[in-house]
Amino acid sequence: MRRTFTLVVLILVAFLALPLAHPVYAQEGSPNPTPRPLTLFTEYPSQVVGIGETITIPMTLRGGTKPQIVQLEATKVPEGWTVTFRGGGKIVKSVFVEPDTDADFDLRLEQPKDVQPGEYTFTVRAKGQGEQAELTLQITIQEKTPPSISLDCDLPTLRGSPTQTFRYDVSLRNEGSDELSVNLSAEVDPRFQVKFRLTGQEIINLPLPSKETKRLSVEVQPIANVPAGSYPIKIVAEGAEARAELGLVAEVTGQPEISITAPDGRLSGQAYAGRDSSLKIILRNNGSAPALNVQLSSSEPSGWTVSFDPKTVEQIPAGEQVEVTANIRPSEKAVAGDYIVNITARPSEGASKTAEFRITVLTSTLWGVVGIVLIAVAVGVVGMAVMRFGRR
Repeated sequence: MRRTFTLVVLILVAFLALPLAHPVYAQEGSPNPTPRPLTLFTEYPSQVVGIGETITIPMTLRGGTKPQIVQLEATKVPEGWTVTFRGGGKIVKSVFVEPDTDADFDLRLEQPKDVQPGEYTFTVRAKGQGEQAELTLQITIQEKTPPSISLDCDLPTLRGSPTQTFRYDVSLRNEGSDELSVNLSAEVDPRFQVKFRLTGQEIINLPLPSKETKRLSVEVQPIANVPAGSYPIKIVAEGAEARAELGLVAEVTGQPEISITAPDGRLSGQAYAGRDSSLKIILRNNGSAPALNVQLSSSEPSGWTVSFDPKTVEQIPAGEQVEVTANIRPSEKAVAGDYIVNITARPSEGASKTAEFRITVLTSTLWGVVGIVLIAVAVGVVGMAVMRFGRR
């Protein structure tokens, strides 16, 4: 009897526990979880706009407990404002949504003509069958700044040689209330090339948000033999109804470039051992700046002497040339043959230039005549000896 009573009690306890386990099962993975409520939202519920600007705010309505048609209305609207809901390019007053799915539409706010700067609050309601959702929006109206761009450079004038790149750090700022797409260009001498770089990348156009500043690197590269002088560069930044200009200057200092040659173009000459011989030399300046105080020097074989007339050329203008005489005296012991004499021209500023001349040493004609006379005398002496001793 006691055993039967105990069994009945256990059965009753198990039966009573079954309803308590059911909610736990639903929370941990029930195929029919509790549906979410109707939800209305937008990514940017607070916005700042200019006077007279029409405002379009993308809205999202997320479905609730069941498929339904949801009515849209604005329950709080400042005086004089016009509020409309738009979807599919038309004005709408309701939206159909499935449970836990999204339906998108736009809220359009039009300002009254006499609107004043300040903060304005709107309340939007989405009303379904037995459930609803509301969203409060805040719009701040301020005086709208007209489109404006500014360009600035701390060091607008740079100096350098015609072989280097002139780099300017330029600040580009959008002073207006709207984002602009800005085009960049330059007006410069055709012998220069201009590039615009932002964070190392070459650009010709960039988006510029309102009140933001971009740091640009403007690279100006000579692409030809540019003479020394001052070259203006005008940088232009242009967006919608906005334009800015900046004047830069590249001071090209120039540099001389000396070449050494002979009037006939051949780097060679002739000389006699122990005697002075003159050699004409042409110094030409192919650079973009005058060559000043050009010193002449030489490297010659041992026992030789080389002098110049003049030894120093005060100035060779860019693109011009001068003639110099080199007086060369080979060693008295020099035998006939070819020898190398190096001649160097060194300006006070710029690189020096060295040319190699091949000098051919010739035998003196006087010694040739003396040799012939000696040979003739020797032949005569032998002939007389033969004639005298031949008779005996």
